Amino acid sequence: MQRTNWSAPEPVFRRRLRDRFGTDDAAAVATVVDVRGSAYRRPGAKMLFEGTAATGSITAGCLETDLADASRRVRESGEPELRSYDLTSDESETWGLGVGCEGVVTVLLEPLSERYRPVVEAFGDRRHLGVLTVLADETGPLEPGSRAYYRPETGTLEPRDGSTRDAWGGQTLLERADELVARGRPAVTTQTSDGRSLRVFVDVVEPVPELVVFGSGHDVGPVVHAGTDAGFRVTVVGFRGGVDMAARFVDADRTLTTAPARIDERLDLTERTYAVVMTHNFVDDCLTVERLLASPAPYIGLLGPTDRYEKLVAELDPSPGTDLERVYAPVGLDLGGGSPHQIAQSIAAELLAVRNGKTPTHLRTADGPIHERPDP
Repeated sequence: MQRTNWSAPEPVFRRRLRDRFGTDDAAAVATVVDVRGSAYRRPGAKMLFEGTAATGSITAGCLETDLADASRRVRESGEPELRSYDLTSDESETWGLGVGCEGVVTVLLEPLSERYRPVVEAFGDRRHLGVLTVLADETGPLEPGSRAYYRPETGTLEPRDGSTRDAWGGQTLLERADELVARGRPAVTTQTSDGRSLRVFVDVVEPVPELVVFGSGHDVGPVVHAGTDAGFRVTVVGFRGGVDMAARFVDADRTLTTAPARIDERLDLTERTYAVVMTHNFVDDCLTVERLLASPAPYIGLLGPTDRYEKLVAELDPSPGTDLERVYAPVGLDLGGGSPHQIAQSIAAELLAVRNGKTPTHLRTADGPIHERPDP
């Protein structure tokens, strides 16, 4: 029976995959590469199969048994395999009782072998990477499952599996890969020329976003949990000695103790840094928000009521042009909850909305598909 860590968030999945890479025990990675119609997950969703265990999710569990069997063959053969599942038919042997998602899902299974090294390295180095996989190549030399990597920092393509750059087509494919990596949206692209139709899935590896929580109170713990589950790499920063930060926040990826005036020295605050300030100390909050406003961090959440924030802004006396729109105070969405865990969930929901450029609303009021569909 397959043991499944189905709920593993992205940072946990990446750590597990990195830990398994290069070991003697064979493992296989399953990636959703194409969806036509509706499905539980969109292209780019992944699952790691190893022995009798699996980590990640690509469906609600409906295809797990079949994929586990197929992953054993892939691990033994060392060759990638494409599998397509038609979930629209009530007569499907896979579904039996017709509980499908009304879509056709194509999954790439590949061994966690040397050809996967650029992905593992991109995870560790927190770099962007385009992962190109051939789905079909009519009249062309590439086999389904053939792989190449696109490095956006140099604009170069690195073929694998013995293929050449010429075999992957011309500049159009590179431009499309660069566009998808920049957008962070995996998609299938088809390049047609001289009677050849090359269909390629462009997966996108990008750094996991960083959530930095400032504070050492016990209400920080639920925010750490919620942030990790939402797919953020979480750092907790305390300003008071006498607190064993690592012991108190065991689920954080990193903890440190410093002074508010030195946070920009101890932290790499970038456009991928999302911050939540909850020190329960007005002076510390002022100093922290001041440093964060001087950084490119796109989200600065501040715990506390509106009048407290207005007092803080008056103390800061921000210079003209200071982007106070990045400050979300009071932090979180209005979900009606008041317990520490409910507040943490409202903060995580707001983080996801800001990161994904969404205005929170009920899905039942939305027109069209739930998930954004890539341009054809």
